[in-house]
Amino acid sequence: MFKRRKVEKDVDQESPHSFNIESFHKELLSLVSNSEDLVFRTITVNEQNLAIAYFEDMVNPSSMQDSIVRPLEECTGEIDYIVIKNTINIAKLTTTDSITDVVNNLVNGTAYIFKEDDTHGILADVADKGTRALEKAETESLVFGPKISFTESITKNLNLIRSNINDPKLCVETFMIGSRTKKKVQMIYIKDIAEEENVNTFRQRITEIEVDSIVDSTVLAQMIEDNSFTIFPQFITTELPDRCTISLLHGKIALLVDRSPTAIIGPSTFMNFFESTEDIYMRWNMGTFLRLVRFVAIFFSILLTPAYVAVLTYHYEVIPSALLVSLGQSRSNVPFPPVFEALLLEFIIELLREAGARLPTKVGQTMGIVGGIVIGQASVQAGFTSNILIIIIAISALGSFTAPSYAMGTAVRILRFPIIIMAGLYGGIGIMFCFCFLLIHLLKITTLGRPYLSPLYPFRFSDLKYSIFRLPYQYLDKRPVSNHPIDQGRIPEKKARTKKDVDE
Repeated sequence: MFKRRKVEKDVDQESPHSFNIESFHKELLSLVSNSEDLVFRTITVNEQNLAIAYFEDMVNPSSMQDSIVRPLEECTGEIDYIVIKNTINIAKLTTTDSITDVVNNLVNGTAYIFKEDDTHGILADVADKGTRALEKAETESLVFGPKISFTESITKNLNLIRSNINDPKLCVETFMIGSRTKKKVQMIYIKDIAEEENVNTFRQRITEIEVDSIVDSTVLAQMIEDNSFTIFPQFITTELPDRCTISLLHGKIALLVDRSPTAIIGPSTFMNFFESTEDIYMRWNMGTFLRLVRFVAIFFSILLTPAYVAVLTYHYEVIPSALLVSLGQSRSNVPFPPVFEALLLEFIIELLREAGARLPTKVGQTMGIVGGIVIGQASVQAGFTSNILIIIIAISALGSFTAPSYAMGTAVRILRFPIIIMAGLYGGIGIMFCFCFLLIHLLKITTLGRPYLSPLYPFRFSDLKYSIFRLPYQYLDKRPVSNHPIDQGRIPEKKARTKKDVDE
């Protein structure tokens, strides 16, 4: 588990700076390592000297000129920090006299304005955010439902969530993490739904992180997860605002990280990684069918290739006689044992997948299709592998791609390799050993202190309609018990069961 220590308060946080312009300029330059992009501007208004400090490439020039410089130059009478605050046309203003506060805000696109020999200065947020516009989700593609995705702006991401949940009970807590590069992290939950223990656990883990910088939300998820050594992801990371909204309404908690286009959702169980928002937008019977297809596909993806290796190595008697002849003919020219043959093809599939992901989009798609066909056909003709194994490997690869979560799909693909090796060494016994070990491991994993295999363990029959199945909406009158929501009701029970007739 990631080591967490309580972050001590900076001893210089409350130390005031010199309000002599020349002295403050020298002090500020020393703290920012004489950075050449620091602009320190002095203007004189009614024989009173004002200083403005900011980083040139971090601020919006038009906002600086129109909202700060021009109003100050037109100011009349005696000026102090209160007059400056009332004169500047910026929504987000903060009063401070701490040099540490000034430096920490300047690097985030804030300008600092003060009058010489005054007692305080003003921090004005004029940052040039430079974020991209709202676009269609790429890693989580959908047929039905909203297509919009999160961006790198935490403000836009929070606006997307608030526009979906216009509930005054929606709470947002802000944290600053990082000793060198401070990143804003926001914890979002609905106060009268999310369990207080889950909120406190999230809050404690975030505040106890001591690190120089957090690059992305996926890095933060690894720092606060329960078990850092398991291959299975313990928090869902999503770029879909609607998935985040649905999770919040079910009693979960979301984390947003500034400059990251994905949100963290927890607690997240094993079953949650096979759920898609499309299941909710489609009719209940279609959604249930697709979920069952995913579970069957993942089961085949993990066990189909190891079963092939075990049967050909130790258990020929289980193969039907009609199939045995064609299987023997297919493998007659293959010089390698089944375990090496399977590992070689699995490795080639991973090479194709990784190459296709790293190349540009159009080139990557061509590489995956052409490479798979050419290498597969050439491998059979050269006698490196059999036709039947290529079919099995293709089915296994397709099964792993059905998982809506990229992290879970990758975990499934990695799991195949040790199971194939055990199948080659011990046959069916090796597969059962791996399966039992995997089941025990999943039973031991927790997510935010909650069982990872819920609602299967501990078994909660009422939550199966939210995980394995998807029932009609009139039967979804309660929130999932596994999330321990405070307000459990979604639809009044009598109202949900009432039939609607045309003549009523």
